[in-house]
Amino acid sequence: MNKTVIMTGFHFPPSALSSGHLRFLAFTKYLPECGWDPVVLSATPGAYELIDPASVLSIPTGCSVYRAFALDAKRHLAVMGRYPSILALPDRWASWWAAAVWHGLRLIKRHRAQAIWSTFPIMTSHCVAYTLHRLTGLPWIADFRDPVASSTAGKSPVAVRSQTRWERRVLSCAARSVFTTPGAMQWCVEHYPEASRAGRLTVIGNGYDDEAFADLGRPPPRTGRPLVLLHSGLLYPEGRSPVPFFTALARLRDAGSVAPGMLKVVLRASGSEAAYTREIQRLGLGEMVTLAPPIGNREALLEQAAADGLLLFQGSKFDLQIPAKVYEYLRIGQPIFALVGPNGDTATLLRESGGAVLVADDDVDAIATNLPGFLRALTEGAAPSPRPAAIAQYSRRAGARQLASLLEEVCT
Repeated sequence: MNKTVIMTGFHFPPSALSSGHLRFLAFTKYLPECGWDPVVLSATPGAYELIDPASVLSIPTGCSVYRAFALDAKRHLAVMGRYPSILALPDRWASWWAAAVWHGLRLIKRHRAQAIWSTFPIMTSHCVAYTLHRLTGLPWIADFRDPVASSTAGKSPVAVRSQTRWERRVLSCAARSVFTTPGAMQWCVEHYPEASRAGRLTVIGNGYDDEAFADLGRPPPRTGRPLVLLHSGLLYPEGRSPVPFFTALARLRDAGSVAPGMLKVVLRASGSEAAYTREIQRLGLGEMVTLAPPIGNREALLEQAAADGLLLFQGSKFDLQIPAKVYEYLRIGQPIFALVGPNGDTATLLRESGGAVLVADDDVDAIATNLPGFLRALTEGAAPSPRPAAIAQYSRRAGARQLASLLEEVCT
């Protein structure tokens, strides 16, 4: 008979804003195979900034999902765009805390739960799990994914201090704290050595769900059409900026190395479209670069499979992180032009897996030097592809087995 784990996470379908819900979903899908039945405690959909109603179909059949009332302080509690900071500590969704604890206590009793799991980057999720742990004594695993410092950029000093206090509290109380990359865990080792000495830190990487990649197809024949380079997902003005790439592309166009009829660049769901549009217009790249709106996950995978090559932006600012899309890219198997920090965890993964040309994200000269060779290899069918044997270890099913093992450890 399976054991039960209460899984608290703010983003869960129909939320369409965070890729982290794919990790959450995979755990709920594969944990029952490993002897654990998940009971999901999430938020009411009205608290989400963006929803995809169709995404609820991805929730595994038989998975119990409960939702506690939540508000977004920025959207629901602001007056003339401003709201008291106390309403958004540790984050904008702090209103979810009390209702979620009330629901959680009932769920623990009803389902006779043996453990609690919670996931970041919404700190209130950890607050809920911490409170449930203190009230019930059940062992708790905190899925940080990334250090708190990676998600507090641009936030008020009060919010940063609040989140940092909670980071310390979680690391001191959770039976295990989980990170998605070795670099993220090492950062935590250096800043919270007591958690490391106690053996409470571990890594469960992000990955891909093999079933999502069935029947994706391959790129259409290139008869008379330009090469297509695609980036799928959010970009940021700092750390994931496409502007150096735009600058190099304009330089190559001016030199006659590329032309609109030769190359089409698509940035799908990039965010900050207004800023990027200004750069595209300034450099005269409107015929070559397209900013495309968000689409569903399945449609995004189909588009990635149909592209000739995939673009990745992950600068040195994010050296401790590996975006979930990297695993999708590797599983799809298309060649990757990666603009990454050379010493980061993403660069290490791509070197180990193969199939990528790595260039520093902010080095315009290096981008302009390496891109023509990459495009030529795509045209000739000679571009490297990721090694299947190297990426098989990153399946979501394997990650669920790791989490199940941790649950067994903390429950003994």
